[in-house]
Amino acid sequence: MYDIIIIGGGIAGLTSALYASRAGKSVLVLEEASYGGAIINTLDIANYPGISHISGYELATNLYEQVKELKVSIVNEKALKIKNMRNKKQVITKNNVYEGKAIILATGRNNRKLGLLHEDELIGKGLSYCATCDGAFYRGKVVSVVGGGNTALEDALYLSTIAKEVYLIHRRDTFRGDDITINLLKKKDNVHFIFNSTISKFKITDHRLSGIVIKNSQEETILVDALFVAIGREPKNEIVKNLVKLDDNGYIIINQKCHTNIKGIFAAGDNCRKSLYQLVTATSDGAIAAEEAVLYLNKKKG
Repeated sequence: MYDIIIIGGGIAGLTSALYASRAGKSVLVLEEASYGGAIINTLDIANYPGISHISGYELATNLYEQVKELKVSIVNEKALKIKNMRNKKQVITKNNVYEGKAIILATGRNNRKLGLLHEDELIGKGLSYCATCDGAFYRGKVVSVVGGGNTALEDALYLSTIAKEVYLIHRRDTFRGDDITINLLKKKDNVHFIFNSTISKFKITDHRLSGIVIKNSQEETILVDALFVAIGREPKNEIVKNLVKLDDNGYIIINQKCHTNIKGIFAAGDNCRKSLYQLVTATSDGAIAAEEAVLYLNKKKG
């Protein structure tokens, strides 16, 4: 039995593992995909205190190696179910049942989809949710980005360096992202802004995306080789929707100490309800959740 089981190997989860292990607790991290979470797709992080510039992959890898040095168990398995029992918690995966005395939920968020017909079948065929992952496939081609936050702006800026033309589509007339990035985009001759518009349907040729239909005061078709969707994220809390309290948008409700409504179950990171979703708040949540879990275990032991 582990002292603490952490579900999610992103920045919040790995930070929790770092702090919990350093406090002398046995820790298991369950991660269904790759360590680091969404931040590994960020090419340049310039707002993390004390580090002027670092890639998301490099930062996540450094943290991962730091945690591994502490002999933390990191297992690539997807948690399918959690049981809250009287003296322990169980986390069930496809092949195993893990037991722990406390749990930290750090499952992060998924990319939000447009919800259009044929969206799923076009993924990898001209439709992507990660510009830094797939942008290189469209070097010298015409691409589009939909969204108005920092992710969409950064995607468009990155794609402007490799694509022939970039269409940035936003449903409003102003962006929500940083002014610095907006100003950099305005200086790019190959970036075109399309405001007050949404994507209503896809144009498909030979089972691949070949264009998008833009809807504003009228409809028009833009021929593109790729569309990168950056319209936000949704919390990955399906596993706990009948276990801990969630808000109307599916985020875990926690207090300032990262406690859920269930004793011994804590939460950290982007799957929680909070006012700011940033790298620095993910590390803060991870540290707080770990310290609170350690305090909970020490009190039980005492």
